[in-house]
Amino acid sequence: MAKLKVFRTPIGFHDAYVAAPSRKAALAAWGSDADLFARGVAEQVTDPQLTEEPLANPGKVIRLSRGTAAEQIAALPKAKPKRREPPAAAATRPEKPAVKRKRTPKPDRSALRRAEDALRKAEVQYDAESSELARQAAELQRKRRELETRQAKELERLERDLDTRRRDYEQALREWEG
Repeated sequence: MAKLKVFRTPIGFHDAYVAAPSRKAALAAWGSDADLFARGVAEQVTDPQLTEEPLANPGKVIRLSRGTAAEQIAALPKAKPKRREPPAAAATRPEKPAVKRKRTPKPDRSALRRAEDALRKAEVQYDAESSELARQAAELQRKRRELETRQAKELERLERDLDTRRRDYEQALREWEG
């Protein structure tokens, strides 16, 4: 197993410690996409007292408070009071004229409209041609059925005629042979 190092970065009023084999692993444990080490926000820790708990829990982020709540509040910068103008001074101050920006004209939609119309027209034309082809296909199917029916009747008639002629020939041949 790789040797573990302890790294630290501040998170709000806490320091986040993690024991990891590399800086990259520490950044992953903190869930950071940015290189906090390059920014100077994260560092390696060597103090034995601070490394004890993270080394006992490798890969786990340990949060330790940076002082008591009173110490943290005392460390906050003192808020400066906002400077207020007396009401009379505010009334005498000249107002700045509002600068109106010129709006550019709305883009021309005519090319888009023509393209939409052309598409609709092509779809209507396709539907009409498709319907006509379907009608023609149905008509051809009907004609084929009629042809097949006529052909079947004609073939049946011709086969009957052939059978009759064959019988007549065979009868004539028997009579001739005698």
